[in-house]
Amino acid sequence: MEPGEHQLSGLGEESVIHVRASSANELFTAACAAVLAEGKAVKPRGMATTEVIGAHLTLTEPRRRLVSLPPARVLNAAFAAAEAVWILSGSDANWIYGYNQRMAQYADDGTLRGAYGPRMRAWRPGHDQLNHVRRTLLADPDSRRALIQLYDPDRDIPNHSDVPCTLGYRFYLRDGLLEMHTTMRSQDLWLGFCYDLFTATVLHELMAHWIGAELGHYHHHVDSLHLYDSNIHTARALPGQPAPSRAMQPLTAPWDDFDPLLDTIISGQTPDGPWGDFAQVMRSYRVWKGGDRTDARRMVADPGGVLAEGLSGYYEKLTRRAA
Repeated sequence: MEPGEHQLSGLGEESVIHVRASSANELFTAACAAVLAEGKAVKPRGMATTEVIGAHLTLTEPRRRLVSLPPARVLNAAFAAAEAVWILSGSDANWIYGYNQRMAQYADDGTLRGAYGPRMRAWRPGHDQLNHVRRTLLADPDSRRALIQLYDPDRDIPNHSDVPCTLGYRFYLRDGLLEMHTTMRSQDLWLGFCYDLFTATVLHELMAHWIGAELGHYHHHVDSLHLYDSNIHTARALPGQPAPSRAMQPLTAPWDDFDPLLDTIISGQTPDGPWGDFAQVMRSYRVWKGGDRTDARRMVADPGGVLAEGLSGYYEKLTRRAA
């Protein structure tokens, strides 16, 4: 299978798609093409979608993680950065709504009950699954027990608005390369996948750094991979052969300094190095939302950072939409 193409396997009317690409732009485009070509119409909760049951998407260069395909698909890079920080810090705080107000509609009493961060960092008091994976792989590099569980029947069977789509993450260290696998019960390919891919590959890269491994492939397994009908037309407008996503600078942070680093970013300060790009786009977007569009643009005018470049493109999209 050539990178950026999809492959089918299965018998009868049931098919599983396999998509492999070196960058997020190519993986997203090929996955959309596969769902459009192979998907079937279903209407869960009355909402029309085109769906494939069974998808394995592989990103071979996880640092090429940001989807940027103007004009069809342009991400809010500030939200991508903020959500990664929010989740990895173990937070369910409502400051995240300042970057994506849509999230608030799934909150109960102001809180997203399915937020990944608290489940990852504090499933129960003192139970940090992120640290568990790190310690497991340092103690036994061949372990098959390095996993993070997100779905929790005790929390998620009761009727609340936000049930995690991601079931969990698994990590395997083989031949000096750390492979990461994510399993999802459901994935909105157009709106959700691009942001989930960003956060998961940040986690993947950090874990590789913490255990002293090279970064292997990232694997994204989805049971129901779907496009809502409202996004079908735009998905068909994606380029056939997209330019590859740019690679981000390597992300590093000593384990003992990791939480203080995230606290620094959340507090509005800008650390040195590639994490400064996260802080800068988050700050720029807050300024944009506050109404100072000129200063917000100035803050991301330097094209050096992948996130800064992405947010600049998002501002252009917002400006065109308002015109």
